[in-house]
Amino acid sequence: MNIYTDLKNKIKNKKAVITLVGLGYVGLPIALEFCKKGFKVNGFDLASNRIEKLKKGHSYINDIPSKDIKAALKKGFYPTCDAKVINEADCIIICVPTPLRKIKDPDVSYIVNASRTLRKHMRAGQLVVLESTTYPGTTREIMLPEMEKSRLKLGKDFCLAFSPERIDPGNPKYQFANIPKVVGGFSKQETELVKLLYSSVVNRVIGVSTPESAEVTKLLENTFRIVNIGLINEFANLCDRLGIDVWEVIEAAKSKPFGFMPFYPGPGIGGHCIPADPMYLSWKARRVGFKTKMIDIAASVNRDMPKYTALRAEKILASKGKRIQNANVLIIGVTYKKDVNDLRESPALDLIEALKGKKCKLKYYDPYIPYLDIHGIKGESVELTGAIIKKQDLVIVVTDHSDINYKNIAKNAKLIFDTRNIFENKGIRNKNIIKL
Repeated sequence: MNIYTDLKNKIKNKKAVITLVGLGYVGLPIALEFCKKGFKVNGFDLASNRIEKLKKGHSYINDIPSKDIKAALKKGFYPTCDAKVINEADCIIICVPTPLRKIKDPDVSYIVNASRTLRKHMRAGQLVVLESTTYPGTTREIMLPEMEKSRLKLGKDFCLAFSPERIDPGNPKYQFANIPKVVGGFSKQETELVKLLYSSVVNRVIGVSTPESAEVTKLLENTFRIVNIGLINEFANLCDRLGIDVWEVIEAAKSKPFGFMPFYPGPGIGGHCIPADPMYLSWKARRVGFKTKMIDIAASVNRDMPKYTALRAEKILASKGKRIQNANVLIIGVTYKKDVNDLRESPALDLIEALKGKKCKLKYYDPYIPYLDIHGIKGESVELTGAIIKKQDLVIVVTDHSDINYKNIAKNAKLIFDTRNIFENKGIRNKNIIKL
């Protein structure tokens, strides 16, 4: 019996042992979904605090309830810091971080380290899938050579493929199981095997011809977003200069039933995907002598938005005869998107830095972040009481969390700068509300 037949039978009969390497916002939901479908699942992560929480049935991701962790543990889910668990697995799914360095080049050190750990503990008869977003060629040029140092051979002793993660934290409509999955192996047999694996837990799986095609699929998705967000952010800046409400323009434009898709401006972009993924593609393009002009321009526009937001705040205060120096400013929401507790690449952090440079007295409120201690920024979330709001010269809505009392803010604030159009969306109108 060859490796493909053996693994196919194990997957079909749910006898395959699944091990997730990396239990963050991507790996943990995948682990839980395989548990629900009756597979034996192990989770390997070097962060001992994560593992301890999981063993106690506690979730550290705000849109995964602890009851789901407890249910998985009862079904045999085994979280551990011991890499030996890799040897027990039939299918290994890698979900490690792929951040950018300060110079905006890809940092694939987590993938390199995961590949080295695999090489030490892997055995014949295993399927390995990389999910971490990265530049085209990573699976072939980094993972494969490292794994073959084990003297096991691709296609004979192990299978290797890439499948880009599409997890959207905080999205109640689209979660792992109902988001179509793209997979690409080194051969047609490998691709079909990975399709079979994910078909056990995902509604629809699409196969592509190579790992590189799968890698670039994710980069295209987020390049589409960064370019269109960059366009609408620039458009918002222009509309402000023209004295036109950009939000009204977007609403009117999206009435067209074809040829237009609405994107919305904001104080900047955050999270792992949009700020980082297109930069992976831009970096790879430079390596082959190609300049990604649209990506680079869009990234530059988006990176400037926190500074632009701070400048707008200064002008808004000036229009009311108030200098920003020593002004009391309250930021509402510091996470990178609403209803998540994730600060990665949050534009609020850059905005805070820009406002601090203008010497204002800054406070923040965020129901998901009780205190800040990141990149030299420290502070505690204030209580969002009427008394505190009234003391502020300007309230800036940066992240429009759902469970915030916006009516209370509108009632008590002297001046509001709404970068998300949340007040208009909620039907709250006030002459003291200025929109981005």
